[in-house]
Amino acid sequence: MRHGKKFNHLGRTSSHRSALLSNMACSLIEHKRINTTVAKAKALRVYVEPLLTKAKEDTTHNRRIVFAYLQSKEAVTELFRTVAPKIAERNGGYTRIIKTGFRQGDAADMALIELVDFNELYNPNADEKKTTRRSRRSTSTAKVAVEAPAVEEKVEEAKAESTDSTEEKAGE
Repeated sequence: MRHGKKFNHLGRTSSHRSALLSNMACSLIEHKRINTTVAKAKALRVYVEPLLTKAKEDTTHNRRIVFAYLQSKEAVTELFRTVAPKIAERNGGYTRIIKTGFRQGDAADMALIELVDFNELYNPNADEKKTTRRSRRSTSTAKVAVEAPAVEEKVEEAKAESTDSTEEKAGE
């Protein structure tokens, strides 16, 4: 009976499962998204999110704890240098799982797991936001069209005043 055993064993021994999750976590950190089965993606999310939380505070202790899980210096360096500053203000939910259908060979349910802050398409807080929505009547052009005659009138008045002052000078 499996009373109280909540996590997915993925059909592997404990050492094989920990090696699998460690390698998948390193790949996720280095590539920012990986394609895998839904069961492995859900197990990876439980495995990697506490590591991402630890990476927010860059201390020697936290680096050693994360290294004990990942066993890769490159992944730890990437995590603390590039990933941690981007997720610093986020309070959790660092990963996103997107189901992508079924695998051709064995019809396994596949998913894409990615780091949320590294996807430019879904990130609402992106600095360089591209706008693809266009309307027939833009508010910015309407404002320019309304303000343009007023500016032209001011310019014409300024020209008239300058010609008046030059005529006065010529008359003196």
